[in-house]
Amino acid sequence: MSALIQSTPITARTAPVAARKSHSQKTLVSKSVASKTIRLSSFEGFSKAAAPVSFSARASTRRQTAASRSTMSVTAGFKVAVLGAAGGIGQPLSMLMKMNPLVSELALYDIANTPGVAADLGHLNTPSKVTGYVGDDELEAALTGCALVIIPAGVPRKPGMTRDDLFAINAGIVKTLCEGVAKYCPDAIVNIISNPVNSTVPIAAEVFKAAGTFDPAKVMGVTTLDVVRSDAFVAELKGLDMKDVDVPVIGGHAGITILPLLSQTTPSVEFSDEEVEALTVRIQNAGTEVVEAKAGAGSATLSMAYAAARMGESCLRGLNGEADIYECSFVASSVTDLPYFSTKCKLGPNGVEEVMGMGEITEYEAGWLEKLKPELTGSIEKGIKFAAGE
Repeated sequence: MSALIQSTPITARTAPVAARKSHSQKTLVSKSVASKTIRLSSFEGFSKAAAPVSFSARASTRRQTAASRSTMSVTAGFKVAVLGAAGGIGQPLSMLMKMNPLVSELALYDIANTPGVAADLGHLNTPSKVTGYVGDDELEAALTGCALVIIPAGVPRKPGMTRDDLFAINAGIVKTLCEGVAKYCPDAIVNIISNPVNSTVPIAAEVFKAAGTFDPAKVMGVTTLDVVRSDAFVAELKGLDMKDVDVPVIGGHAGITILPLLSQTTPSVEFSDEEVEALTVRIQNAGTEVVEAKAGAGSATLSMAYAAARMGESCLRGLNGEADIYECSFVASSVTDLPYFSTKCKLGPNGVEEVMGMGEITEYEAGWLEKLKPELTGSIEKGIKFAAGE
């Protein structure tokens, strides 16, 4: 008979990784994430984990759809750019950002087709202004004045492709776009979606360093989809309300570098060894699951757009002065010996206000952590070398 692990959430201000308890133990006792913030979203079910609210209050809070739109405290409207806005992720992402009351101006940039996307979204009865920009000559206008830049640009995965297969194309795209950000909106927060994130975030950082504009608090790899998937899979398995579930995901954003900390799941839930193994592997391979299901017709565009919009909203809420906004993100980090790593981050007016630690992890999770480090190290170094022209 397999052992069970009972999850309990970790605190936001987490202790160092120490006193790791064995996965084979009956229960894992860890600390509870709590804050007094009530997280109001721009629409039902959106951005539920950006702030670790009192999780028992989540369900009632999330159902206040109409109220959340009318009571959201908006002290400023922000210009947001989506670079790659005409693509499979970019179009639904742009629509979701057009719905966000914190966005006053939405700049849609791509190499083609953005005027049509902008015209389409311009018919939504939401107050933000939306404009399409095309090509190198219009990048300056798209970026000037931006508080947040979201980059989904690049080619999608196809069956048989890994994220590293995308590197040769997407690395150059991200480098070029980040050169534009450094020149035209150097103080903007940058959310990087373009894969492989484990390499494109270091590329962006090196571009900004070369330009003298690098701020580690403002360069964030979007790993939110791993959290969204983890929450969904756990809720489905355990019959939980998805609005109540939060699973921290650490590491990177590709294959075995994705490490869901199921031991820290909120609400407290028991997992067998077999369930932990199956969930961990499924979460790590979830992108491939979608690519194969679409049979050559695309990758995880809709779920990625949802996750990216959630991350974008969280960044805007931080910029807007809301307290206790948290998201997992792949950022410059000292949590491990790697220069970039994904853990939960506290967001605020300056971007990442604090990079949180991992807290207590199980023996099983510690084993995965050691396995992911060599692959993540290689991806980081590959991005740094590319940016340097090597």
